[in-house]
Amino acid sequence: MAPSRKGAAQPNSFRATGSEASPYEQLKIFAFQRRHTRSFILHLRLDGGGNYLLSLLSKCRSHVARVAILASAFLVVFVMVAGTRAYGQSSPAPKGDPTGSVTGAAGDIIDAGGNHFVPQAPSDSDDAATKKTKQDALDAYNKQAKNEPLAVKLADSVGQTQIAMNILWTLITGFLVMFMQAGFAMVEIGFCRAKNAAHIIMTNIMIYPLGALGFWIAGFGIMFGSLAASKIGGPPTLGGLATLNGPEFKIGGFGIASWNSPFLSNNLYDVGIYTMFLFQMVFMDTTATIPTGALAERWRFSAFLVYGLFVSTIGYPIYGHLLWGGGGLACLGIDHGIGHGAIDFAGSSVVHAVGGLVSLGGLFVLGPRLGKYDANGKPKTMLAHDIPLAVLGTFILAFGWFGFNPGSTLGAVGGGNLRIAVIATNTLMASAAGATAALIIAKLHITKKYDAGFTANGMLAGLVAITAPCAFVDSISAVIIGGIAGIFVVYSMVFLERKRIDDPVGAISVHGTCGIWGLLSLGIFADGKFGAGYNGVGADKYLGVAGQGVTGLLHGDFGQFEAQCIAAVICIVWSVGIGYLFFKILSKFMRIRVTPEQELAGLDISEIGTPAYGDFQIVEQEVPAE
Repeated sequence: MAPSRKGAAQPNSFRATGSEASPYEQLKIFAFQRRHTRSFILHLRLDGGGNYLLSLLSKCRSHVARVAILASAFLVVFVMVAGTRAYGQSSPAPKGDPTGSVTGAAGDIIDAGGNHFVPQAPSDSDDAATKKTKQDALDAYNKQAKNEPLAVKLADSVGQTQIAMNILWTLITGFLVMFMQAGFAMVEIGFCRAKNAAHIIMTNIMIYPLGALGFWIAGFGIMFGSLAASKIGGPPTLGGLATLNGPEFKIGGFGIASWNSPFLSNNLYDVGIYTMFLFQMVFMDTTATIPTGALAERWRFSAFLVYGLFVSTIGYPIYGHLLWGGGGLACLGIDHGIGHGAIDFAGSSVVHAVGGLVSLGGLFVLGPRLGKYDANGKPKTMLAHDIPLAVLGTFILAFGWFGFNPGSTLGAVGGGNLRIAVIATNTLMASAAGATAALIIAKLHITKKYDAGFTANGMLAGLVAITAPCAFVDSISAVIIGGIAGIFVVYSMVFLERKRIDDPVGAISVHGTCGIWGLLSLGIFADGKFGAGYNGVGADKYLGVAGQGVTGLLHGDFGQFEAQCIAAVICIVWSVGIGYLFFKILSKFMRIRVTPEQELAGLDISEIGTPAYGDFQIVEQEVPAE
């Protein structure tokens, strides 16, 4: 066997089992002698690249170099996967419309009931009877169109206007959600200590570009790549998004993840897709931001950078595909007759619970902050350094939520999208109920004071909980859902603190606990007034009633509650599990927590290089014992 450059024998995994190395093994030996990207890619193809990567990491003394290597390897993997079409489609993908010149034709018009102006052409998945019905309807339309060409041109104009308004609506609401990043930053900084403020604001600003790049490279394709090809189809409000017809990975017929062109390239170069990407990217950013508060004041910035790429490409998109991308949970209704399938209208679980529960998994690895617990394990209060800033951030988040929930219709015109008025009002009322309930519970049972921190988190808890059912309930149910969330968040924060789960901002309770509650509440309170045909179920009749929409347990459909429970279990297992595994594995490659000396002094100087507040002396205080 040929020696390495330094004369040492090759690693065991590269040794030939016989007297001579086979051409396959010689190729691996040759690859081992190369130190750059080609070598890594070759190893990746032959044996996963693990040995090479471990060897390279072990030689790096700089943590920054290790982060760069891990990030580069991560990107290489996805670029390679992006070029592999393991599951080919039977027909070529529709071309995108990068100029917007053909988006919004007559075929894209949808009336208030969700019906297309132009009958839909039959597809390969239709049975013979359905194909004939669709083809007859399309032939009749085309025949009439020849007699009335002016009507067709007018319909094209109407379609262009309708789609343009929906794209404008979706973009504007996406801008509102993007502004929520400022609210998250204020809440996290305000609830934490001054000596870590610069470190926290850096995690908040960098999660946005890191998340955007990761979601652009792979996350969007994994989450939505096969949406149009799924049984439930894509949202028609932005022009149909027909280009999202890529392959999907399934286990036992249960859709797990999809794929499509990376970098929004090829057929995804389309005005509707770009609109969808922007809106979904800022939702992903919300998920990714939640752990920056829960894990604050102890994790290294380099570990955060790796996390930012991971959560945007894997952690968030997989579960998101299950509910929003046409995956297995969304198809529980159409495949197994369980309600309308699992539903999360704007992301109580997809966005909030995933972020909160990934945080929980991370804290199992990181542990509590130094000084949080005394020798007997009793929690001590670490004073927030700027309560007004945290409350102001809460208001900014509440404002952004008016984009978060109503914007999830992906349009304001056609298909019952005027429901945005109900959604917005439900959002408002749930937040009011959550804040009020938390204030009362904290006063009566916890602090015996009118606690600003609990009140702010109560408002956020109400918003998180109503995010899933906001389109399917009335205002009375919204108040009940938000009020229960306000109670849950207070007791959840106290419970977790006693269990040595040190979450400085209450993110796990707000987003994790109340996110799961919001998901379940849809299965309880949905009143059947909205959502006929949702997830491909009951377009003509549901529960024996024409026009019956998504219906919860209190209104006669146990199946919907069952579907929500299944989704809740999968969300908890996936999110906590993937969070724990990620941080545990990462800890084997690099130190993810700062040293005790850095933590006691504050992370601003050692990690960021500058204090958040110049020329001010930072003095830490504890709440005096009563």
